[in-house]
Amino acid sequence: MTPSKVVFGIGTDICDIRRIRQSHERYGQRFLEKILTPKELEVFTRRSERWPERGVRYLATRFSAKESFSKAIGLGMRSPMTWRSCEILNAPSGEPQIVLYNELKVWCEARGLSAKVSVSDESDYAISFVTVERQLDPSHPL
Repeated sequence: MTPSKVVFGIGTDICDIRRIRQSHERYGQRFLEKILTPKELEVFTRRSERWPERGVRYLATRFSAKESFSKAIGLGMRSPMTWRSCEILNAPSGEPQIVLYNELKVWCEARGLSAKVSVSDESDYAISFVTVERQLDPSHPL
């Protein structure tokens, strides 16, 4: 039996949380709005209000996950991949999920791509891992 999906790409990234903190301190809201979508920014704000370090860690995991996704699809940070066209939100279960927008969404759908992401952070680092699969066209066997 032929598989219905194949691995299209894998991406991983490790991010120094201290570097993200410095960028946020230096550029403030402008840095946040470059990296985070409006929904992600809401989560960042809520987490930062309760404990500022929790917000910075959230920002670092999103930065890392978007870097990993860009590597997994083979584009890096060039069009149609942009920071704000890729959103990492948590399902009610807590599982991080990738939501795509605009040209990036169209680009991935045209290729039959879907992705899974895992993120984690520790005191100084955030890490992420992304697998991207491609739906096979049943009329074109491997």
